[in-house]
Amino acid sequence: MTYSDAPREESARRTVDRDILRLAIPSLGALVAEPLFLLVDSSFIARVSTTALAGLGLASTVLTTIVGLAVFLAYSTTAAVARAFGAGRDREAIARGIDACWLALLVGALTLLGLLVAGRPLLATFGPSADVLAEAIIYLRISAFGLPAMLAVQAATGLVRGMQDAKLPLLVAVGGALANIPLNWVLIFGLDLGIAGSAIGTIICQWGMAAVLLVVIALRARRDRIPLTPQLTNLVAVGRDAVPMFVRTLGLRAVVIAATVVATRLGDVQLAAHQLANTVFSVLSLALDSLAIAGQALTGRYLGASDPRTVRAVTRRLMTWGVGGGAVVSVLLLLASYVVPELFTPDVAVQENLRAALWVLVLTQPIAGYVFVLDGVLMGAGDASYLAKVGSLIALAIIPGAALVAWWSPEGPLGLAMLWLACNFAFMVLRAISLGLRVRTDDWMRLGD
Repeated sequence: MTYSDAPREESARRTVDRDILRLAIPSLGALVAEPLFLLVDSSFIARVSTTALAGLGLASTVLTTIVGLAVFLAYSTTAAVARAFGAGRDREAIARGIDACWLALLVGALTLLGLLVAGRPLLATFGPSADVLAEAIIYLRISAFGLPAMLAVQAATGLVRGMQDAKLPLLVAVGGALANIPLNWVLIFGLDLGIAGSAIGTIICQWGMAAVLLVVIALRARRDRIPLTPQLTNLVAVGRDAVPMFVRTLGLRAVVIAATVVATRLGDVQLAAHQLANTVFSVLSLALDSLAIAGQALTGRYLGASDPRTVRAVTRRLMTWGVGGGAVVSVLLLLASYVVPELFTPDVAVQENLRAALWVLVLTQPIAGYVFVLDGVLMGAGDASYLAKVGSLIALAIIPGAALVAWWSPEGPLGLAMLWLACNFAFMVLRAISLGLRVRTDDWMRLGD
């Protein structure tokens, strides 16, 4: 680079940073607001009983697995809409998002029916105590009625973000999270409904969020004279394109489920602490994932516009932001680990186990920041096939470590710390290696249509 090129390069970098922040900051607020539903539930239910908290942990594992497996509704939609938007095909972008919303409602309805029928045997496979199983069944059966709304929110959010608007999802997510707090307090403690009140309050807020997003999309479609009825061929295309993302997410969730199974074997205290640690991890992950969302939207947009140079610039800046953001989160989490456990639960044993898991997370965050941003870039590029392949292989590589912890079964905080090292730290390291190798090539870039 010559001296005369320096101002131009600096200006380009500032433009990329502005684009990233314009999408990442609102997405950060929206993503942090989403797990506040579970955070509030966990905090309130911890004061009902440790048994209820353990039951919430089991039920939420099933629910978050379903929602996680359906994350293609957001990620695939964001990438497809952003690519069409970048190529100047706005009507196609909106139509693709509408079809994704219909698919989300359909998948949510089918999943609801499946959980009502198979919820009890599914939870029983984790091997919980009878009391924990009873609490988990109550929460799962009620919360299942919110699944169509949860999935519709994912698809609608993918459409809006693909159109480079991250503010509306922020407003909806924050509004839902704030409404959830007093509503759950009244239902859980005021009406003495316990874990059932927690589930009822959450699904009310979820349907309210879905209604707001779907109404906004319907008004935009009506203005542009875009049909709101589902198109069968487009629904099939959306589903087909989502298969690799589904497989990729299946690998991720397999690791989460394996960790929960092992935590259940370690005991009710460890399971309760594992649930709280998972909640903290969700908050941290989604906070870092705000950069990944910016990566998805911008990568899809600039690849659609056949601008690989800007895609490379976005990728480089996101890697820097991801590692730096992860390091900042590590410091904050280390400080919070001495305060957070007492805020969550009065049970001293649960507090000690939770703190051990949080210290493992402190080590993981810089790596996680790197992983999340590259994951977002490759999603935005439509490189889901590669993500599916390596995700499945890495999941298989992690399972033996989880099995070893289950066989060893160390007592107390050591057991939970070893479980999080095997199923979280090692998982992130392997993903960082596979994603880093991929972005060093040009194989993932598909320009234009």
